[in-house]
Amino acid sequence: MIKILRTDSGNQDFIKLVKHLDAYLKEKDGGDHSFYDQFNKIDKIKYVVIAYRDGEPMACGAIKEYGTGIMEIKRMYTSPASRGKGIASNILTELEIWATELAYKKCILETGIRQLEAIKLYKKNGYQVIPNYGQYAKIETSVCFQKDMIHLF
Repeated sequence: MIKILRTDSGNQDFIKLVKHLDAYLKEKDGGDHSFYDQFNKIDKIKYVVIAYRDGEPMACGAIKEYGTGIMEIKRMYTSPASRGKGIASNILTELEIWATELAYKKCILETGIRQLEAIKLYKKNGYQVIPNYGQYAKIETSVCFQKDMIHLF
């Protein structure tokens, strides 16, 4: 059975999962990794979700305030053995619910164009491609998404 936990970025299981995520992204992103890495620090993230199976952490995600009424989805990761089972969608849904509980009206996110599984996940969960925002505005290897939270839950 899968258990979903709401926590913060000080959670040791989250820190461990993020280390696996960073290793995966370093391999996937190649030379672009150091650029992206600077925007993925976890020390100030207040809203983290972790999925557990039999007490073992297997997936995570986080939200961080981006602007008025907007949360940014960050640090989404599912361990290789747990992929393809809908767990990432469960994490994403829990983050969206939490964002609406906190009165945010929109979620945005960035992923790399090489992250085909992530792009598929976000599209499947109702995210729409938007022009690249903020630090990703002129980055050709980024793709950005948004989803309105109004009337979802």
